[in-house]
Amino acid sequence: MCVKKQFKYCPSGIDPCMKELIDSLRRLGVQTLSCCCGHGEYKMSVVVDFGFSKVLPVEIFSGIELPRKKRFYRRDGKGYYYIPEVHKPNDKRKEVGKQ
Repeated sequence: MCVKKQFKYCPSGIDPCMKELIDSLRRLGVQTLSCCCGHGEYKMSVVVDFGFSKVLPVEIFSGIELPRKKRFYRRDGKGYYYIPEVHKPNDKRKEVGKQ
């Protein structure tokens, strides 16, 4: 997980701690649309498109289909990004195994 203040802008648009995962998915032929490590505030998320016209983009860790083709993330009051369908307002859980 990256700490948000470690970097202001990542030229590739991929959080540095997720680059290896995203590169691996792409090598397997998975089209990644967006990702975020959560920066300690939210759970890690990766949005993919399986390339079928009738299948919506999916966040792979939750398995939730997202009803849009872009603009998956929203910004909270502290400036952290999250996917509303995946991270419910009362869901303050972080990564699995962390309390």
